[in-house]
Amino acid sequence: PCPSLPLVMAIACRYQKLLPAEALNAVTRNAAYAVGLGDMVGSLETGKQADMLIVDAPDYRHLAYQFGGNLVETVIKRGRVVQV
Repeated sequence: PCPSLPLVMAIACRYQKLLPAEALNAVTRNAAYAVGLGDMVGSLETGKQADMLIVDAPDYRHLAYQFGGNLVETVIKRGRVVQV
């Protein structure tokens, strides 16, 4: 297992030829469904937990290419800020 999602995204883009949007979908929505939690987490939809991260990146595409540092600015769990 790898605890760095940006690194996983970078590897997927570089070696599996995924687009950044596909890699982001793989580590969020697809990952949630893979562990049986797709009805609760993995995307922002009505009825789901509203778990999300606010990151220091100008665009989602940068997540796959700015690995190695912590880009997380804010953590939101079940719709509430838990870390800033």
